[in-house]
Amino acid sequence: MTTNTINRSSAKEYVESVMKEVVNKNPGEKEFHQAVEEVLFSLVPALEKHPEYIKAKLIQRIVEPERTIMFRVPWQDDKGEYHINRGYRVEFNSAIGPYKGGLRFHPSVNLSILKFLGFEQIFKNSLTTLPMGGGKGGSDFDPRGKSDNEVMRFCQSFMTELFRHIGPDTDVPAGDIGVGGREIGYLFGQYKRLKNEFTGVLTGKGITWGGSLIRPEATGFGVVYFAQEMLKTRNTDLQGKRVAISGFGNVAWGAALKSSQLGAKVITISGPDGTIVDEDGIKDEKIDFMLKMRASGKDEARQYADKFKSAKFFAGKKPWSVKVDVALPCATQNELNEEDAKELVKNGCICVTEGANMPCTPEAMEVFHSAKVLFSPGKASNAGGVATSGLEMTQNSIRMSWSREEVDRHLHNIMINIHNSCLKAAEEYGHKGNYVIGANIAGFLKVADAMMAQGLV
Repeated sequence: MTTNTINRSSAKEYVESVMKEVVNKNPGEKEFHQAVEEVLFSLVPALEKHPEYIKAKLIQRIVEPERTIMFRVPWQDDKGEYHINRGYRVEFNSAIGPYKGGLRFHPSVNLSILKFLGFEQIFKNSLTTLPMGGGKGGSDFDPRGKSDNEVMRFCQSFMTELFRHIGPDTDVPAGDIGVGGREIGYLFGQYKRLKNEFTGVLTGKGITWGGSLIRPEATGFGVVYFAQEMLKTRNTDLQGKRVAISGFGNVAWGAALKSSQLGAKVITISGPDGTIVDEDGIKDEKIDFMLKMRASGKDEARQYADKFKSAKFFAGKKPWSVKVDVALPCATQNELNEEDAKELVKNGCICVTEGANMPCTPEAMEVFHSAKVLFSPGKASNAGGVATSGLEMTQNSIRMSWSREEVDRHLHNIMINIHNSCLKAAEEYGHKGNYVIGANIAGFLKVADAMMAQGLV
Protein backbone atom coordinates (compact mmCIF):
# COMPACT_ATOMS: atom_id res chain seq x y z
CA MET A 1 0.00 0.00 0.00
CA THR A 2 1.38 3.41 -1.00
CA THR A 3 0.73 6.77 0.59
CA ASN A 4 -1.69 7.78 -2.15
CA THR A 5 -3.79 4.61 -2.27
CA ILE A 6 -5.58 2.38 0.24
CA ASN A 7 -6.29 -1.33 0.07
CA ARG A 8 -9.57 -2.78 -1.12
CA SER A 9 -10.69 -4.02 2.28
CA SER A 10 -10.31 -0.54 3.81
CA ALA A 11 -12.31 1.07 1.00
CA LYS A 12 -15.01 -1.59 1.26
CA GLU A 13 -15.21 -1.22 5.05
CA TYR A 14 -15.62 2.52 4.60
CA VAL A 15 -18.46 2.02 2.10
CA GLU A 16 -20.14 -0.51 4.40
CA SER A 17 -20.02 1.95 7.30
CA VAL A 18 -21.53 4.72 5.15
CA MET A 19 -24.25 2.37 3.90
CA LYS A 20 -25.16 1.43 7.47
CA GLU A 21 -25.36 5.12 8.32
CA VAL A 22 -27.64 5.78 5.32
CA VAL A 23 -30.05 3.03 6.42
CA ASN A 24 -30.11 4.28 10.02
CA LYS A 25 -30.66 7.92 9.05
CA ASN A 26 -33.30 7.13 6.41
CA PRO A 27 -35.43 4.34 7.95
CA GLY A 28 -37.95 2.61 5.72
CA GLU A 29 -36.73 4.30 2.52
CA LYS A 30 -36.07 1.05 0.62
CA GLU A 31 -35.86 2.58 -2.86
CA PHE A 32 -33.29 5.12 -1.68
CA HIS A 33 -31.31 2.42 0.13
CA GLN A 34 -31.26 0.28 -3.03
CA ALA A 35 -30.04 3.13 -5.23
CA VAL A 36 -27.30 4.17 -2.80
CA GLU A 37 -26.09 0.60 -2.26
CA GLU A 38 -25.83 -0.07 -6.00
CA VAL A 39 -23.70 3.04 -6.49
CA LEU A 40 -21.51 2.97 -3.39
CA PHE A 41 -20.17 -0.56 -3.65
CA SER A 42 -19.29 -0.01 -7.31
CA LEU A 43 -17.17 2.99 -6.25
CA VAL A 44 -14.75 0.89 -4.17
CA PRO A 45 -12.11 0.75 -6.97
CA ALA A 46 -12.23 4.56 -7.29
CA LEU A 47 -11.92 5.06 -3.53
CA GLU A 48 -8.87 2.78 -3.47
CA LYS A 49 -7.14 5.15 -5.89
CA HIS A 50 -8.45 8.33 -4.26
CA PRO A 51 -8.16 8.08 -0.46
CA GLU A 52 -8.52 11.87 -0.31
CA TYR A 53 -12.25 11.36 -0.97
CA ILE A 54 -12.51 9.24 2.16
CA LYS A 55 -10.57 11.74 4.26
CA ALA A 56 -12.91 14.53 3.08
CA LYS A 57 -15.95 12.34 3.90
CA LEU A 58 -17.10 12.91 0.35
CA ILE A 59 -19.35 9.85 0.26
CA GLN A 60 -21.20 10.89 3.43
CA ARG A 61 -21.77 14.30 1.84
CA ILE A 62 -22.91 13.03 -1.56
CA VAL A 63 -25.60 10.73 -0.08
CA GLU A 64 -27.13 13.62 1.88
CA PRO A 65 -29.34 16.03 -0.12
CA GLU A 66 -28.24 19.65 0.02
CA ARG A 67 -31.86 20.59 0.58
CA THR A 68 -35.19 18.76 0.93
CA ILE A 69 -38.38 20.78 0.57
CA MET A 70 -41.78 19.36 1.55
CA PHE A 71 -44.99 21.37 1.40
CA ARG A 72 -48.78 21.31 1.46
CA VAL A 73 -50.64 21.63 -1.88
CA PRO A 74 -54.32 22.58 -1.41
CA TRP A 75 -56.60 22.65 -4.45
CA GLN A 76 -60.28 22.60 -5.37
CA ASP A 77 -61.98 20.16 -7.74
CA ASP A 78 -64.76 20.96 -10.22
CA LYS A 79 -67.43 20.14 -7.63
CA GLY A 80 -66.03 22.65 -5.16
CA GLU A 81 -64.50 20.00 -2.88
CA TYR A 82 -61.16 20.77 -1.24
CA HIS A 83 -58.19 18.39 -1.52
CA ILE A 84 -54.78 18.41 0.13
CA ASN A 85 -51.74 16.77 -1.45
CA ARG A 86 -48.09 16.80 -0.49
CA GLY A 87 -45.43 18.39 -2.68
CA TYR A 88 -41.68 17.77 -2.68
CA ARG A 89 -38.44 19.00 -4.18
CA VAL A 90 -35.19 17.20 -3.34
CA GLU A 91 -32.25 19.41 -4.34
CA PHE A 92 -29.56 16.77 -4.07
CA ASN A 93 -26.29 18.11 -5.46
CA SER A 94 -25.27 21.30 -7.28
CA ALA A 95 -21.50 20.76 -7.52
CA ILE A 96 -21.40 20.89 -11.33
CA GLY A 97 -24.46 23.02 -12.11
CA PRO A 98 -28.00 24.00 -11.09
CA TYR A 99 -30.20 21.20 -9.79
CA LYS A 100 -31.85 19.39 -12.70
CA GLY A 101 -34.45 16.64 -12.62
CA GLY A 102 -38.10 15.94 -13.26
CA LEU A 103 -41.35 16.40 -11.37
CA ARG A 104 -43.45 13.26 -10.90
CA PHE A 105 -47.19 13.37 -10.15
CA HIS A 106 -48.33 9.91 -9.06
CA PRO A 107 -49.99 8.39 -5.96
CA SER A 108 -46.85 6.32 -5.28
CA VAL A 109 -44.65 9.40 -4.85
CA ASN A 110 -42.94 9.63 -1.47
CA LEU A 111 -39.65 10.91 -0.12
CA SER A 112 -37.84 7.58 -0.61
CA ILE A 113 -38.68 7.40 -4.32
CA LEU A 114 -37.73 11.03 -4.93
CA LYS A 115 -34.45 10.68 -3.04
CA PHE A 116 -33.59 7.57 -5.07
CA LEU A 117 -34.39 9.41 -8.30
CA GLY A 118 -32.54 12.56 -7.23
CA PHE A 119 -29.48 10.56 -6.18
CA GLU A 120 -29.40 8.72 -9.53
CA GLN A 121 -29.84 12.06 -11.30
CA ILE A 122 -26.52 13.36 -9.92
CA PHE A 123 -24.53 10.74 -11.83
CA LYS A 124 -26.77 10.66 -14.88
CA ASN A 125 -26.42 14.41 -15.37
CA SER A 126 -22.68 14.22 -14.81
CA LEU A 127 -22.36 11.60 -17.54
CA THR A 128 -23.94 13.93 -20.12
CA THR A 129 -20.94 16.30 -19.62
CA LEU A 130 -23.45 19.19 -19.46
CA PRO A 131 -23.32 21.53 -16.42
CA MET A 132 -26.27 20.14 -14.47
CA GLY A 133 -26.59 19.06 -10.85
CA GLY A 134 -29.07 16.49 -9.56
CA GLY A 135 -32.57 16.92 -8.15
CA LYS A 136 -36.08 15.48 -8.27
CA GLY A 137 -39.54 16.48 -7.11
CA GLY A 138 -43.23 15.88 -7.42
CA SER A 139 -46.41 15.08 -5.55
CA ASP A 140 -48.73 12.22 -4.63
CA PHE A 141 -51.38 13.94 -6.78
CA ASP A 142 -52.85 11.71 -9.52
CA PRO A 143 -53.69 13.62 -12.73
CA ARG A 144 -55.50 10.62 -14.22
CA GLY A 145 -59.24 11.14 -14.39
CA LYS A 146 -58.94 14.84 -13.58
CA SER A 147 -60.29 17.60 -15.81
CA ASP A 148 -57.94 20.14 -17.39
CA ASN A 149 -59.22 22.77 -14.96
CA GLU A 150 -58.55 20.53 -11.96
CA VAL A 151 -55.02 19.80 -13.16
CA MET A 152 -54.48 23.52 -13.76
CA ARG A 153 -55.64 24.45 -10.26
CA PHE A 154 -53.37 21.81 -8.73
CA CYS A 155 -50.35 22.90 -10.79
CA GLN A 156 -50.91 26.55 -9.89
CA SER A 157 -51.10 25.70 -6.18
CA PHE A 158 -48.00 23.49 -6.44
CA MET A 159 -45.98 26.22 -8.17
CA THR A 160 -47.16 28.88 -5.70
CA GLU A 161 -44.83 27.24 -3.18
CA LEU A 162 -42.19 25.76 -5.50
CA PHE A 163 -41.43 29.02 -7.35
CA ARG A 164 -39.44 30.45 -4.43
CA HIS A 165 -36.99 27.52 -4.58
CA ILE A 166 -36.26 27.29 -8.33
CA GLY A 167 -34.82 29.41 -11.14
CA PRO A 168 -32.84 29.09 -14.39
CA ASP A 169 -29.52 29.26 -12.51
CA THR A 170 -30.71 27.51 -9.33
CA ASP A 171 -33.00 24.57 -10.06
CA VAL A 172 -34.60 23.67 -13.40
CA PRO A 173 -37.36 21.03 -13.10
CA ALA A 174 -38.78 19.04 -16.01
CA GLY A 175 -41.53 16.50 -16.58
CA ASP A 176 -41.69 12.87 -15.50
CA ILE A 177 -44.48 10.36 -14.89
CA GLY A 178 -47.77 12.27 -14.71
CA VAL A 179 -46.18 15.54 -15.81
CA GLY A 180 -46.38 16.09 -19.56
CA GLY A 181 -46.77 19.11 -21.81
CA ARG A 182 -50.09 20.15 -20.27
CA GLU A 183 -48.73 20.17 -16.72
CA ILE A 184 -45.48 21.90 -17.71
CA GLY A 185 -47.55 24.62 -19.40
CA TYR A 186 -49.66 25.27 -16.30
CA LEU A 187 -46.59 25.23 -14.04
CA PHE A 188 -44.66 27.60 -16.30
CA GLY A 189 -47.60 29.99 -16.59
CA GLN A 190 -47.93 30.26 -12.82
CA TYR A 191 -44.17 30.74 -12.36
CA LYS A 192 -44.20 33.51 -14.98
CA ARG A 193 -47.13 35.22 -13.25
CA LEU A 194 -45.51 35.05 -9.81
CA LYS A 195 -42.01 36.11 -10.91
CA ASN A 196 -42.98 38.47 -13.74
CA GLU A 197 -40.24 37.06 -15.95
CA PHE A 198 -39.93 34.74 -18.94
CA THR A 199 -36.96 32.43 -18.31
CA GLY A 200 -35.91 28.85 -18.99
CA VAL A 201 -36.96 27.73 -15.52
CA LEU A 202 -38.63 24.52 -16.75
CA THR A 203 -37.77 22.17 -19.59
CA GLY A 204 -40.21 20.17 -21.67
CA LYS A 205 -41.92 23.41 -22.68
CA GLY A 206 -44.02 23.80 -25.82
CA ILE A 207 -42.15 24.55 -29.05
CA THR A 208 -43.79 27.98 -29.42
CA TRP A 209 -42.68 29.14 -25.97
CA GLY A 210 -39.12 27.97 -25.46
CA GLY A 211 -39.23 24.20 -25.85
CA SER A 212 -36.90 21.98 -27.83
CA LEU A 213 -37.68 19.70 -30.72
CA ILE A 214 -37.25 15.97 -29.96
CA ARG A 215 -37.63 16.46 -26.18
CA PRO A 216 -40.69 14.15 -25.84
CA GLU A 217 -38.98 11.25 -27.61
CA ALA A 218 -35.42 12.03 -26.45
CA THR A 219 -35.16 9.51 -23.60
CA GLY A 220 -36.35 6.67 -25.82
CA PHE A 221 -34.10 7.75 -28.69
CA GLY A 222 -31.13 7.87 -26.32
CA VAL A 223 -31.85 4.38 -24.97
CA VAL A 224 -31.77 2.96 -28.49
CA TYR A 225 -28.64 4.90 -29.48
CA PHE A 226 -26.95 3.45 -26.38
CA ALA A 227 -28.15 -0.08 -27.16
CA GLN A 228 -26.76 0.28 -30.68
CA GLU A 229 -23.33 1.18 -29.28
CA MET A 230 -23.46 -1.76 -26.86
CA LEU A 231 -24.25 -4.17 -29.69
CA LYS A 232 -21.35 -2.80 -31.74
CA THR A 233 -18.97 -4.13 -29.05
CA ARG A 234 -20.20 -7.60 -30.10
CA ASN A 235 -19.84 -6.78 -33.81
CA THR A 236 -23.56 -6.52 -34.46
CA ASP A 237 -26.34 -3.91 -34.43
CA LEU A 238 -30.12 -3.51 -34.16
CA GLN A 239 -30.87 -4.37 -37.78
CA GLY A 240 -33.22 -7.37 -37.80
CA LYS A 241 -33.21 -7.77 -34.00
CA ARG A 242 -36.38 -8.64 -32.08
CA VAL A 243 -37.00 -6.09 -29.32
CA ALA A 244 -39.17 -6.24 -26.19
CA ILE A 245 -40.24 -2.90 -24.70
CA SER A 246 -42.21 -2.39 -21.49
CA GLY A 247 -44.54 0.55 -20.93
CA PHE A 248 -46.25 2.68 -23.57
CA GLY A 249 -45.41 6.21 -22.38
CA ASN A 250 -42.98 8.71 -23.86
CA VAL A 251 -39.88 6.60 -23.21
CA ALA A 252 -41.40 3.43 -24.70
CA TRP A 253 -42.80 5.40 -27.64
CA GLY A 254 -39.43 7.02 -28.43
CA ALA A 255 -37.65 3.67 -28.06
CA ALA A 256 -40.13 1.93 -30.37
CA LEU A 257 -39.84 4.69 -32.97
CA LYS A 258 -36.03 4.76 -33.05
CA SER A 259 -35.74 0.95 -32.90
CA SER A 260 -38.00 0.71 -35.93
CA GLN A 261 -36.02 3.40 -37.77
CA LEU A 262 -32.81 1.43 -37.16
CA GLY A 263 -34.28 -1.76 -38.60
CA ALA A 264 -35.31 -3.62 -35.45
CA LYS A 265 -38.66 -5.37 -34.99
CA VAL A 266 -40.46 -4.26 -31.82
CA ILE A 267 -42.60 -7.13 -30.53
CA THR A 268 -44.02 -5.92 -27.20
CA ILE A 269 -45.30 -2.98 -25.19
CA SER A 270 -47.05 -3.21 -21.83
CA GLY A 271 -49.11 -1.47 -19.17
CA PRO A 272 -50.27 -2.07 -15.59
CA ASP A 273 -53.04 -4.31 -16.99
CA GLY A 274 -50.77 -6.63 -19.01
CA THR A 275 -48.64 -7.08 -22.12
CA ILE A 276 -49.19 -6.67 -25.86
CA VAL A 277 -47.39 -9.09 -28.19
CA ASP A 278 -47.52 -8.15 -31.87
CA GLU A 279 -45.53 -10.57 -34.01
CA ASP A 280 -46.16 -8.40 -37.08
CA GLY A 281 -44.05 -5.70 -35.42
CA ILE A 282 -44.98 -2.41 -33.75
CA LYS A 283 -44.22 0.24 -36.36
CA ASP A 284 -45.63 3.17 -38.37
CA GLU A 285 -49.28 3.84 -37.45
CA LYS A 286 -49.01 1.43 -34.52
CA ILE A 287 -46.30 3.58 -32.95
CA ASP A 288 -48.43 6.68 -33.60
CA PHE A 289 -51.31 4.96 -31.81
CA MET A 290 -49.16 4.71 -28.66
CA LEU A 291 -49.50 8.50 -28.38
CA LYS A 292 -53.29 8.21 -28.56
CA MET A 293 -53.20 5.52 -25.87
CA ARG A 294 -51.28 7.87 -23.61
CA ALA A 295 -53.54 10.83 -24.36
CA SER A 296 -56.67 8.78 -23.60
CA GLY A 297 -55.94 8.92 -19.88
CA LYS A 298 -56.53 5.17 -19.64
CA ASP A 299 -53.47 3.43 -18.24
CA GLU A 300 -54.29 0.29 -20.23
CA ALA A 301 -52.26 -1.53 -22.87
CA ARG A 302 -55.38 -3.48 -23.88
CA GLN A 303 -56.40 -0.54 -26.12
CA TYR A 304 -53.72 -1.59 -28.62
CA ALA A 305 -55.18 -5.09 -29.07
CA ASP A 306 -58.65 -3.61 -29.51
CA LYS A 307 -57.29 -1.49 -32.36
CA PHE A 308 -54.92 -3.92 -34.13
CA LYS A 309 -56.00 -7.50 -34.79
CA SER A 310 -52.41 -8.68 -35.28
CA ALA A 311 -51.81 -8.18 -31.55
CA LYS A 312 -52.51 -10.44 -28.60
CA PHE A 313 -53.13 -9.13 -25.10
CA PHE A 314 -51.97 -11.09 -22.05
CA ALA A 315 -53.66 -9.79 -18.91
CA GLY A 316 -51.43 -9.45 -15.87
CA LYS A 317 -48.33 -10.60 -17.76
CA LYS A 318 -44.97 -8.89 -18.24
CA PRO A 319 -43.18 -8.82 -21.62
CA TRP A 320 -40.03 -10.66 -20.53
CA SER A 321 -41.13 -14.21 -21.43
CA VAL A 322 -41.23 -13.41 -25.16
CA LYS A 323 -38.27 -14.59 -27.26
CA VAL A 324 -36.26 -11.46 -28.16
CA ASP A 325 -32.69 -10.36 -28.81
CA VAL A 326 -32.90 -7.01 -27.01
CA ALA A 327 -34.93 -5.95 -23.95
CA LEU A 328 -35.67 -2.30 -23.17
CA PRO A 329 -37.44 -1.96 -19.78
CA CYS A 330 -39.04 1.49 -20.03
CA ALA A 331 -41.87 1.44 -17.46
CA THR A 332 -40.92 1.84 -13.80
CA GLN A 333 -38.52 0.86 -11.01
CA ASN A 334 -38.00 -2.82 -10.13
CA GLU A 335 -40.28 -4.07 -12.90
CA LEU A 336 -37.84 -6.77 -14.06
CA ASN A 337 -36.90 -9.30 -11.38
CA GLU A 338 -34.62 -12.33 -11.11
CA GLU A 339 -37.12 -14.76 -12.66
CA ASP A 340 -37.79 -12.37 -15.55
CA ALA A 341 -34.05 -12.08 -16.14
CA LYS A 342 -33.62 -15.86 -16.20
CA GLU A 343 -36.45 -16.10 -18.73
CA LEU A 344 -34.81 -13.53 -21.00
CA VAL A 345 -31.45 -15.31 -20.81
CA LYS A 346 -33.07 -18.69 -21.52
CA ASN A 347 -34.74 -17.23 -24.61
CA GLY A 348 -31.47 -15.90 -26.02
CA CYS A 349 -31.58 -12.20 -25.12
CA ILE A 350 -28.12 -10.67 -25.67
CA CYS A 351 -28.67 -7.04 -24.59
CA VAL A 352 -30.69 -5.32 -21.83
CA THR A 353 -30.68 -1.53 -21.89
CA GLU A 354 -32.58 0.25 -19.12
CA GLY A 355 -34.97 2.98 -20.24
CA ALA A 356 -36.71 3.56 -16.91
CA ASN A 357 -34.96 4.49 -13.67
CA MET A 358 -33.72 1.34 -11.88
CA PRO A 359 -36.21 -1.02 -13.61
CA CYS A 360 -34.07 -4.11 -12.93
CA THR A 361 -33.70 -5.50 -9.42
CA PRO A 362 -30.17 -6.22 -8.12
CA GLU A 363 -30.87 -9.95 -8.49
CA ALA A 364 -31.84 -9.47 -12.14
CA MET A 365 -28.66 -7.51 -12.80
CA GLU A 366 -26.61 -10.33 -11.30
CA VAL A 367 -28.29 -12.84 -13.64
CA PHE A 368 -27.39 -10.71 -16.66
CA HIS A 369 -23.79 -10.24 -15.55
CA SER A 370 -23.35 -13.96 -14.84
CA ALA A 371 -24.73 -14.83 -18.29
CA LYS A 372 -22.50 -12.19 -19.93
CA VAL A 373 -25.55 -10.40 -21.33
CA LEU A 374 -24.80 -6.79 -22.27
CA PHE A 375 -26.43 -4.71 -19.53
CA SER A 376 -26.63 -0.95 -19.08
CA PRO A 377 -27.99 0.94 -16.05
CA GLY A 378 -30.59 3.66 -16.59
CA LYS A 379 -28.34 6.42 -15.30
CA ALA A 380 -26.28 5.92 -18.48
CA SER A 381 -28.70 4.66 -21.11
CA ASN A 382 -31.72 6.82 -20.28
CA ALA A 383 -29.71 10.04 -19.95
CA GLY A 384 -30.95 11.20 -23.36
CA GLY A 385 -33.98 12.89 -21.83
CA VAL A 386 -32.09 15.07 -19.40
CA ALA A 387 -29.38 15.64 -22.02
CA THR A 388 -31.99 17.11 -24.35
CA SER A 389 -33.37 19.13 -21.44
CA GLY A 390 -29.85 20.50 -21.10
CA LEU A 391 -29.89 21.32 -24.81
CA GLU A 392 -33.21 23.11 -24.26
CA MET A 393 -31.57 25.14 -21.47
CA THR A 394 -28.76 26.03 -23.88
CA GLN A 395 -31.22 27.15 -26.56
CA ASN A 396 -33.08 29.27 -23.97
CA SER A 397 -29.82 30.88 -22.83
CA ILE A 398 -28.75 31.87 -26.34
CA ARG A 399 -32.32 32.78 -27.39
CA MET A 400 -32.25 30.40 -30.35
CA SER A 401 -34.11 27.28 -31.50
CA TRP A 402 -32.29 24.44 -33.19
CA SER A 403 -33.69 22.22 -35.94
CA ARG A 404 -34.83 18.65 -35.27
CA GLU A 405 -31.76 17.35 -37.08
CA GLU A 406 -29.39 19.50 -35.03
CA VAL A 407 -30.89 18.44 -31.69
CA ASP A 408 -30.87 14.77 -32.74
CA ARG A 409 -27.23 15.04 -33.82
CA HIS A 410 -26.24 16.53 -30.45
CA LEU A 411 -28.24 13.83 -28.63
CA HIS A 412 -26.68 11.01 -30.65
CA ASN A 413 -23.16 12.31 -29.98
CA ILE A 414 -23.88 12.68 -26.25
CA MET A 415 -25.09 9.07 -26.01
CA ILE A 416 -22.02 7.80 -27.88
CA ASN A 417 -19.78 9.76 -25.51
CA ILE A 418 -21.62 8.44 -22.43
CA HIS A 419 -21.21 4.88 -23.73
CA ASN A 420 -17.50 5.37 -24.33
CA SER A 421 -17.00 7.03 -20.92
CA CYS A 422 -18.62 4.05 -19.19
CA LEU A 423 -16.43 1.53 -20.99
CA LYS A 424 -13.27 3.58 -20.42
CA ALA A 425 -13.88 3.95 -16.67
CA ALA A 426 -14.81 0.28 -16.29
CA GLU A 427 -11.58 -0.83 -17.94
CA GLU A 428 -9.42 1.72 -16.11
CA TYR A 429 -10.70 0.53 -12.73
CA GLY A 430 -10.40 -3.19 -13.45
CA HIS A 431 -13.93 -4.14 -14.55
CA LYS A 432 -13.75 -4.22 -18.34
CA GLY A 433 -17.16 -4.30 -20.02
CA ASN A 434 -19.14 -3.64 -16.82
CA TYR A 435 -21.41 -0.71 -17.68
CA VAL A 436 -22.80 -0.42 -14.14
CA ILE A 437 -19.43 0.12 -12.50
CA GLY A 438 -18.22 2.22 -15.43
CA ALA A 439 -21.25 4.53 -15.33
CA ASN A 440 -21.11 4.99 -11.57
CA ILE A 441 -17.38 5.73 -11.47
CA ALA A 442 -17.37 8.02 -14.53
CA GLY A 443 -20.34 10.00 -13.20
CA PHE A 444 -18.95 10.13 -9.66
CA LEU A 445 -15.43 11.34 -10.46
CA LYS A 446 -16.56 14.56 -12.14
CA VAL A 447 -18.86 15.44 -9.23
CA ALA A 448 -16.28 14.40 -6.63
CA ASP A 449 -13.54 16.57 -8.12
CA ALA A 450 -15.91 19.56 -8.22
CA MET A 451 -16.91 19.02 -4.59
CA MET A 452 -13.27 18.78 -3.52
CA ALA A 453 -12.43 22.01 -5.35
CA GLN A 454 -15.34 23.91 -3.76
CA GLY A 455 -14.42 23.10 -0.16
CA LEU A 456 -16.57 21.89 2.72
CA VAL A 457 -20.02 23.05 1.59
